[in-house]
Amino acid sequence: MNSGTGLRWSQLVAIALVVGLVSFVGWRVYLGRGHLLSAPSWVSAVLLVLMAVLVLAAGLPVRRFLRGRATKPLSPIRAARTLVLAQAAGLTGSAVLGWYAGLVPHAIADVDLPGYRDALWRLLTVCVAAALLAVAGMLTQRMCRIDDGGEGPRREGRDDA
Repeated sequence: MNSGTGLRWSQLVAIALVVGLVSFVGWRVYLGRGHLLSAPSWVSAVLLVLMAVLVLAAGLPVRRFLRGRATKPLSPIRAARTLVLAQAAGLTGSAVLGWYAGLVPHAIADVDLPGYRDALWRLLTVCVAAALLAVAGMLTQRMCRIDDGGEGPRREGRDDA
């Protein structure tokens, strides 16, 4: 975390770019030695989207509690774990995006080879799914943020007078 501010979009973009560059160079060397590009499984994209949904679902109880709409008390440990899960999802999504985005130029360059068109579509699908995971992580991190000056959860309809 950055002095309590959490992950930033610029950090996720930097991670995706660095991992993408390493992936691109590594695959350039690998493919230059006569190997063929391997396409990711469709299951990879489905799992990344499923993880994004689960991360968002984990953040909803924290959001309800912080808005004063929770019907059950929220454990501080659960809220902290949800924040860590959200940040891990953001980091993982950006790294996976970078890894597979580094493969996309190689697939485009050889799209006329048998199977590379399908590989390109799979790579693009996994890139979109990884981006969704990163976005879900950032949204869930936002759900865990306390923006009321440290006074605790907001309670709508509460009279302090």
